[in-house]
Amino acid sequence: MNGLCCADTKSMRIPKIYHFGNLSAVPEGKGQGKGSFIVMEYLDFGGSYSQADLGQRLAEMHKAEPADETAKMGMFGFPIDNTIGGTSQPNGWMDNWIDFYRERRLQHQLKLTKDPKLQQMGKKLCDNLEQFFQGVDVKPSVLHGDLWSGNISGVDGEPSIFDPAVYYGHSEADFGMSWCAGFSSAFYDAYHKVLPKAPGFEDRKQLYLLYHYLNHYNLFGGGYYSSAEGILRSLTNKI
Repeated sequence: MNGLCCADTKSMRIPKIYHFGNLSAVPEGKGQGKGSFIVMEYLDFGGSYSQADLGQRLAEMHKAEPADETAKMGMFGFPIDNTIGGTSQPNGWMDNWIDFYRERRLQHQLKLTKDPKLQQMGKKLCDNLEQFFQGVDVKPSVLHGDLWSGNISGVDGEPSIFDPAVYYGHSEADFGMSWCAGFSSAFYDAYHKVLPKAPGFEDRKQLYLLYHYLNHYNLFGGGYYSSAEGILRSLTNKI
């Protein structure tokens, strides 16, 4: 959350961070233990908001100059590693988005599956990832990283996003959880008025969905396997 708050996100309503730290730093007898804590601004979530407003504000957040000095220099990642749900999310800085997404996102999740079939298809995809970015100039944008309906709400008529897995990456990667975000056509129309749709958008959207389907399979198993396999099959058939 602090990563979103520190970014140039004036267009989006983000809960303010007042304090955070490790529980081990709490004096003995006052709740000492493992873990960490965060003290945030109280926002009265649950109000209505406009999908078009959300789309416009998200695009403006993505379009804004990065607040982090390393990201300003064209690097992708984040100062620290974090998590995507309960899964580790490595964020070491890299100067090439395709390399970052291949190594820090897809290969990381594929390794965690321990599934030879997914890993074989994943290797073919990762070896040919460049073909999905032809003619696209990717610049670092601050990303929410886990943008689904449970992390979006309305506050006083404004859209608010929270509980992120934040890092600096390709703006389109924030559509990776769109399968359970409820984005409407008004959302996409407003978003693309600010950031026009680039060639190959639909295939790259599948790439970004894949990361989250793999993560859900690693977390929960079950039917997420077939979703990840289907995307891998569809994308590798285009290579």
